[in-house]
Amino acid sequence: MTSKEVRARIEQTGIVAAIRVYSAPEALFAVDAVVAGGIDIIEITLTVPQATRVITNLVKDAPNLVVGAGGIMDVAEASECLDAGAQFLTSDGLKLGMIEFAVKKGVIVFPGALTPTEVMTAWEARADFVKVVPCAQIGGENYISSLRKMFPDIPLIAAGGVTEKNASKFIFAGAAALGIGRELLPPEALRHRQAGRISNLAKRFLSYVKSGREH
Repeated sequence: MTSKEVRARIEQTGIVAAIRVYSAPEALFAVDAVVAGGIDIIEITLTVPQATRVITNLVKDAPNLVVGAGGIMDVAEASECLDAGAQFLTSDGLKLGMIEFAVKKGVIVFPGALTPTEVMTAWEARADFVKVVPCAQIGGENYISSLRKMFPDIPLIAAGGVTEKNASKFIFAGAAALGIGRELLPPEALRHRQAGRISNLAKRFLSYVKSGREH
C-alpha cells in the first residue's frame, strides 16, 4: 500500500483506533473486535508488550488493514516500527526527528501537537496530519475550530478525550479524523472479552464521523 493510499484511507475512515493494552493477545483481540465494527485504521502503541511483533502479524495476516505504530519517542523506535511493517508513524508530542525520518522513508507521519506554534512547526516539517492531543482537555471542539480557522489547509486529528458525546462535534468543528483509545476499548470490555460491545462502539463512532461530516 502506497503512502498516498494510506493517507486516503485515514481520511476516508476518519478514525484511528489506538490500541493501548497490556498484552499482545489482548491487542489482537482488540483489533479483531474493532475491525468487526468497521474501523480499519489501527495504531499499535509501543507500550503494548511485543508491539512490533503485533504490527508484523497484523500486516501479514490482515493486508486489508492500515496498521501503524504510536507513542514513538525517537528515530530508533521509528526505524524498528518500519522494519516491522508499520504503514504510518505517530507520536504523542512534537518529534521533529521522527517527522524527518518518516519523510525520508516516504511513510505517513502525524506527530502530536498542542499549541498553534507546534501545529505550524509540524506542518512545516512536512507531517501528513497533525494530531492535536490532548484535545478535549484544552478546549475540545472549540479549540479544533479555532485551529482550523488559523490553519485551514492543515488536516487535524483530534485525540485525547474523544467520547461518544463529542465525536461528531470534533468532526463538525473541522477535524479530519479522530484518535480514539479508551472510549473505544473500555477496560472492562477488554477484561471480559466483550467483542460485541467493542464492535458496537466502533460502529457508533463511525456513525458519529458520518454525522459530523454531513452537517
